[in-house]
Amino acid sequence: MPNQEMLLIPGPTPVVDEIYEALAQETYAHTDPRLVKRFKNSLDMLKRLFNTKGEAFIVAGSGTLSMEMAIVNTVAPGEKLLVISHGFFGDRFIPVAQAHGIQVEVLQPEWGQHIEISAVEEKLAQGGYKAVTVTHVDTSTGVISNLEKLVPAVKKHGVLFILDGVCASAAVEEDMSKEYGHPDYTIDLVLTGSQKAIGVPPGLAIVAFGPKALKAREAMDKVAAYYMDILRWLPTMQDPGKYYATHPVNMIYALEKGMEIVMAEGLEARYKRHASLGRAVRAGLAEYGMKALAAEEVAAPTLSCILYPEGVNDAEFRSKLAAKGMVIAGSLAALAGKAFRIGHMGNVTEEMFVKAMELVGETLTEMGFKADTAKAVETFKTVYRLGLAE
Repeated sequence: MPNQEMLLIPGPTPVVDEIYEALAQETYAHTDPRLVKRFKNSLDMLKRLFNTKGEAFIVAGSGTLSMEMAIVNTVAPGEKLLVISHGFFGDRFIPVAQAHGIQVEVLQPEWGQHIEISAVEEKLAQGGYKAVTVTHVDTSTGVISNLEKLVPAVKKHGVLFILDGVCASAAVEEDMSKEYGHPDYTIDLVLTGSQKAIGVPPGLAIVAFGPKALKAREAMDKVAAYYMDILRWLPTMQDPGKYYATHPVNMIYALEKGMEIVMAEGLEARYKRHASLGRAVRAGLAEYGMKALAAEEVAAPTLSCILYPEGVNDAEFRSKLAAKGMVIAGSLAALAGKAFRIGHMGNVTEEMFVKAMELVGETLTEMGFKADTAKAVETFKTVYRLGLAE
């Protein structure tokens, strides 16, 4: 099933033929031993991806479900949660937590910038927090959080570290066994979805619980949930042949193939490819006078929020690109109409982004702007290949 468009939004990402073929296979019964084997294989690969000593959960749903599962199973009503937000999707933890009666406080820098670590430490020093949420890459701003600084700043206060990996997992390291300066300074929970850097269609909520996060759920008498309660799912994750709710059978096939592609590339190679691609896309677009919202030192490998040069009409620009088969996303909140968002993650290729650079230049020219397409393409190629060679 060839893709008719280059879907270069922050997710879903382009789906390769092997995954489409897996998705289209005959649907087995949800407790069929053949499905159980594939489900177990998918879980095993996810545990390797996150290097967790705990458990991974695969549930029919979206990244938003992953967020709610993470919160409801670790923080009880009345307890305090600190949300560290680098944009629109970091903010989403606020209503999710409030819906469950959790006390929420928020730290948020100006969009496009990092939170000051001193502000995090000052807030946590006040005491009483059960957990902190951090969005690894915020899909609205293209900012990547600095885990090297944030994890120890949070963990030295004995607080759970919850990482939203929706726009980062399988493109940026999220090693739950990594020690950030101390054996106790590790990521406790990673939540994600299937449709971004993993490269599978939307439909799966994925959550990895480390030992401390599992203990947090066990210490809670009950949670205000049925479908989202991980203790109800745990026996099924340990033995997918046990029934709790019907598995999304064909999506499990797709996830297994997607994770096989991730593992075949190799995690370190995949992380390097994404880092190189992010820098190259931003460098190429800069030749058109298009500046990234996030400075390079805080910019994400998976997507970029790109500010328009003066005079470019957002709706016209994106509409013309879509007519050429290249789909990008508008920006959110105060940036709406002033910037676009372009995804560069998952199973995308150098050739796709060479084409993207050409289409952007062609479109700008049609709109009456000067565009040196050859220079943008050459800059993209040079930066990308140098990054891979490092």
